[in-house]
Amino acid sequence: MEFSVTAFLTDQGLSPARLAVEAEARGFAALYLPEHTHLPVRNAAPPGLVEGVAAEDYRRSLDPMVALAMAASVTSVIRLGTGVLLVAQHDPFVLAKQVATLDHLSGGRLDLGIGFGWNRAEAEDHGVDFDRRRDIAREHVGALRALWTQDPAEYHGEHVDVPACWAWPKPVQDRVPVLVGGGAHDSVFAAIAAYGDGWMPIGGAGLGEGLPRLRTAVESAGRDPDAVRVVPFGTVPTEGKLSHFASLGINEVVLRLPSGPADATLGALDDHRALIDRWNGKA
Repeated sequence: MEFSVTAFLTDQGLSPARLAVEAEARGFAALYLPEHTHLPVRNAAPPGLVEGVAAEDYRRSLDPMVALAMAASVTSVIRLGTGVLLVAQHDPFVLAKQVATLDHLSGGRLDLGIGFGWNRAEAEDHGVDFDRRRDIAREHVGALRALWTQDPAEYHGEHVDVPACWAWPKPVQDRVPVLVGGGAHDSVFAAIAAYGDGWMPIGGAGLGEGLPRLRTAVESAGRDPDAVRVVPFGTVPTEGKLSHFASLGINEVVLRLPSGPADATLGALDDHRALIDRWNGKA
């Protein structure tokens, strides 16, 4: 099983460069960073705080693409991911350029974790119809794929239109992995089946009953379910959780680190590494 880490890095804590270097040195496979462009006062309360995340983290989170570029510049092996990026809230031309540039400069190390978002006000501030955000996200991913792979590129949808154009650089990877974050919901499984390369269940909840439904959705779309990655995301680990994931055939897990002072984040990184080593010794 591979282990990666995620943290709500802010302007008051550890830098992404330092965390990436420290995580790579300890053998973690990837670093994932989340996204919130802002936190509207009129809708400031998350529906439920994720374990290990504080309300202040939502207000102060760093931009993931800039932070991951900083991480890429000081590392050579660790993969770099968003967890999750709110793809409906982005201009697809700009996002395609950012992703392709980061993948190019990092030597093909990017995983694009995407989500649909919980904050209606945040989406509305971006001009996004919250009730249609899943449809918008699907078309944005379609436009991204066109801009990454076609020469010239072209994509036409209801919510985004890409007239024939030149768009470089192209990503190093033949296919930038798009991992869809969310719970064990039919809408999430439908998105994965239509255009995703994997599922990122937040905290790993719902895996047992969700995996068969995901397989069915992917098979119904004429795709191979064994080619779809399943990556429990933002897990606060215990040996029991890791054993449960292993029993379900999971081979990638993203562990949550606390934001805040460097000592706290790096201490948790060491604690996670020690727990993994203990668990591996018992496997």
